[in-house]
Amino acid sequence: MYREKIEKLKEWKESKTRKPLIIRGARQVGKTWLMKEFGKLYYEKCAYINFDNNSRMEILFNQEFDLDRIIQGLKIESGINIEPENTLIIFDEIQETPKALKALKYFYENANEYHIIAAGSLLGIAMHEGTSFPVGKVNFMDLMPLSFFEFLEALQQKDLLELLKNNDFNMINVFNEKYKDYLKLYYYIGGMPEVVNSYIEEKDLKEVRNIQKTLLMNYEQDFSKHAPNNVVPRIRQLWNNIPTQLAKENKKFIYGLIKEGARAREYEVALSWLIDCGLIYQVNRVTNCKIPLSAYQDFSAFKLYLLDVGLLGAMADLDSKTILEGNEIFKEFKGSLTEQYVLCQLKQCTELNVFYWSADKGTSEIDFITQIGKNNVPIEVKANENLQSKSLKVFVEKYNTKINIRTSMSNYKKEDWLVNIPLYSIGNIEKIIC
Repeated sequence: MYREKIEKLKEWKESKTRKPLIIRGARQVGKTWLMKEFGKLYYEKCAYINFDNNSRMEILFNQEFDLDRIIQGLKIESGINIEPENTLIIFDEIQETPKALKALKYFYENANEYHIIAAGSLLGIAMHEGTSFPVGKVNFMDLMPLSFFEFLEALQQKDLLELLKNNDFNMINVFNEKYKDYLKLYYYIGGMPEVVNSYIEEKDLKEVRNIQKTLLMNYEQDFSKHAPNNVVPRIRQLWNNIPTQLAKENKKFIYGLIKEGARAREYEVALSWLIDCGLIYQVNRVTNCKIPLSAYQDFSAFKLYLLDVGLLGAMADLDSKTILEGNEIFKEFKGSLTEQYVLCQLKQCTELNVFYWSADKGTSEIDFITQIGKNNVPIEVKANENLQSKSLKVFVEKYNTKINIRTSMSNYKKEDWLVNIPLYSIGNIEKIIC
């Protein structure tokens, strides 16, 4: 299975300003596999150390930092003769030993010849709980589920993928129906590596759903295992309420829909916990279209999405026929899946900051807005080929934006004021409009 983040890791390896690298991401998105695969492909040797339930490493790092002693201990633990010029050192679940996290600072300052990558499923939480963190002494990389482009690659559809990457819309239009079929399949399967692997090997959609349900159950078990006891019920309530919130026409998150009378202050810690885990994305409203968009955020108004479109379908109990055959239930929920899909592609394929816009009186709303180059770009999401764009027209008239995007099941089309990008090409938005 190919992950595009391999290219980022190659850049990191060759960088003259390389620092120890921390990979962030939710549990089961493929961090361990990616680190090991990178080590196998681009280094002579790979020293893998897992800190989970590892008392030996806790003892090793809980003493004063002595480079020779640390390297000797890592050699013994991994069984690899570590040489800085040809060995990748992997620290997995590093948050379990906070002093190892702190030690990355000393590696950067005193022994930067060593190539070190660290990861941890709950690393975001550890960083916010007072763990001594090497600010400015590490590089970061975020890993998410497979994008639609990576999904096509995994399914051996490299020719179709090549057309998308090259923006060859004349040929893409010829195979429009094939792209739609794979897109629906991706809506159901999503990009969690274990789920995608299962489909590749078995072609069994029931087993796909079973694995997704198991992943969701494992996440809920993490709530009880790692979150403060008094916060766990609220984490569960908020987490399980997200499909309901996304099913609304107005997808702004409303605490009162979790339970009657609920207030933001009751759920702030639960919300932060889920974000820090990488399980949800928060998209804030902006009140203006000036640059930078981040200066115009309304933090009291936001939308919440899951990390994966397939997991959203599993939480909502949408079966395969519902999605693949497009019956009435799917038509009602299709807007939710499509918006979830687009947000995931923007997160997985770009490094853009994503917001949404709505008029003060709530009469118009733009699904997403982001800054690409010198332009703020509104993105309207359409689940099918109904191409009316009333809210987008209102927005363009108000702010006179130069580049305006609608993404839908229709073919690529460039008009005077609007570009229609097919949903299956949205991950390539930067190359399409630049």
